[in-house]
Amino acid sequence: MASAHPTVDHEEIKRWAEKHGGRPAKVETGAPGGILRLDFGEKDPNLTEISWEEFFAIFDDNDLALLLPPDAKSRFNKFVARPKDLRH
Repeated sequence: MASAHPTVDHEEIKRWAEKHGGRPAKVETGAPGGILRLDFGEKDPNLTEISWEEFFAIFDDNDLALLLPPDAKSRFNKFVARPKDLRH
């Protein structure tokens, strides 16, 4: 069984999210950036929708990667610390 793979590629992340009906969002925490999320389906009232530009600024500033599933139908995703081999 294949496992999720980490990516930092902005275009891959955006394409994957939009293909699954996802929008960039964050949880407001009071701290700079908040906590990134991808919001799917109906708008979650606990999330603040943000632009892709803001999303990727927070993503890169925090050295994150996104785990994406091997199953094209799955919406599983998880933000993780960026692996050393994916750092710029």
